[in-house]
Amino acid sequence: MKKLSFLFILITTFYTKAQEQDNMKLPFAEIPKAQEEYNTGNVIARFIEGLGYRYYWATEGLTEKDLDFKVSADSRSTKKTLIHIFGLSESILNVSKNKPNIRPYEIAELSFNDLREKTLVNLQEAAHLFYGKHNDEINELMVVFERERKQTSFPFWNFINGQLSDAIYHVGQVVANRRASGNPINPKVNVFTGKTDG
Repeated sequence: MKKLSFLFILITTFYTKAQEQDNMKLPFAEIPKAQEEYNTGNVIARFIEGLGYRYYWATEGLTEKDLDFKVSADSRSTKKTLIHIFGLSESILNVSKNKPNIRPYEIAELSFNDLREKTLVNLQEAAHLFYGKHNDEINELMVVFERERKQTSFPFWNFINGQLSDAIYHVGQVVANRRASGNPINPKVNVFTGKTDG
């Protein structure tokens, strides 16, 4: 019996360590070190990194039960909310590249792990593209939607109160949903410092 218990502990430890290593590969387990200079691009990048950190920990350890959870019959499930956040991350990346968002937007069916990874990588790339941009470069960025080859453009302001704020809002929904489904976020997450103890 002792051998069986030891084997179980060994397997559990190995599995936990393997999961931790996988998670370390994903960006935003913590917020990167802040830039020394305050400029427009660095501030926008920092907002995106704050979103990435929140998303990382809001989605860490979600189960199938959590993903299927809905607050009410007519609300989105947590999985559908994550799909929406992924779409917003694609749009955030497109704005950082000054590329149009093609509508209607179709998202391939992705596993939860792929959805999580792609969202985090999109946010990481967008943050990197914003770093160092000054006002004149930011002024050139537009939010562009394209449908049937017709484009509609909005100023960069709409990106701040649109995609960026919307993504932060929906990550908050994921946090609330997982608490309601019995799997609350790690209590050691500290969005102020951008670091998590344990």
